[in-house]
Amino acid sequence: MISKKQVAVLGGGSFGTVLANIAASNGHAVRLWVRDAEQALRINSEGANATYHPELILSDNISASEDLESVVSNAEYILVATPSVIFEQIIARLAPYIHPSVSIISCTKGIQPDPFRTMTEIISHHLGHIIGNQIGVLSGPNLAKEIAEQKIAGTVIASSSSELTSSIKLILSSSTFKVFSSSDIQGVELAGALKNIYAICCGIAHAKNVGENALGFIITRSMAEMSRFAVAKGANPITFLGLSGMGDLMATCTSKLSRNFQLGELIARDISLLEAKELVGQVAEGARTLEVVYKEAQTIQVSMPMVESLYNILYKGVKSEQLLEDLLDHPNEVDVEFTQ
Repeated sequence: MISKKQVAVLGGGSFGTVLANIAASNGHAVRLWVRDAEQALRINSEGANATYHPELILSDNISASEDLESVVSNAEYILVATPSVIFEQIIARLAPYIHPSVSIISCTKGIQPDPFRTMTEIISHHLGHIIGNQIGVLSGPNLAKEIAEQKIAGTVIASSSSELTSSIKLILSSSTFKVFSSSDIQGVELAGALKNIYAICCGIAHAKNVGENALGFIITRSMAEMSRFAVAKGANPITFLGLSGMGDLMATCTSKLSRNFQLGELIARDISLLEAKELVGQVAEGARTLEVVYKEAQTIQVSMPMVESLYNILYKGVKSEQLLEDLLDHPNEVDVEFTQ
């Protein structure tokens, strides 16, 4: 058992809450940053996060606070699980409060636009001069509700620091949650962000009752497309065969627990994107990621027909039925790429 560590989790949403509880249940001192004092007070007094996981009894080792400085000042490991839209804002605020030996791990599946940047690139840009290579990303088929219910799940911690990956494996592993390691930060991170786009596609297809064969078709073409893009950005294609690639894609593209899958089902019913987002209720990162990836794919000239088709549906008023027509009509090419 690893010695007791000081762990900060930034973001009191679904995933941040379950990560905090796993680390705390393993005996570590966990401080959970949330955005308002009322939520912090309720978590501390009720021993539960009623907004996201009312059924989950939280460990006594968790203390919630809205004060970012007090949460991170003595932390040895900081897990960032905020929505991507506020991720950079939060990272930029950390500089005055952290020490050089801290490790910072992104648990957010998103991409920042203008310019195109992953979450770990944002951490490196703002804090790399302080913490060096003590930066990582955690990603995998991690539907938070199932983790909260202690159903078996796995994830991947990727970093160029073997010390960081070893420590996070110990801090977050449990009898039902297995943590694997990787050195391909770019691949693991892009896989986690990109699959949200294709979960929307699968939600649309499922709502159209296209059948299991078609869903298999869509998922495998999704894998080809997302890995093609990621390799162009410097990732290892082999990463996409693992938990953070195929594992996450399968879980997100076939589960009604996925917010992006739910969003796709609503879009298939001709509900507007704005209304669909409101009905889902929590952040569905795929729509935001789609905009960023669509633009970047054009810039680096990578063929992404499903991205283009979904973009036209969500942002140009094209009917959702066009997704399947575009998939069949596209002049593809080979089945499996990156073969000798």
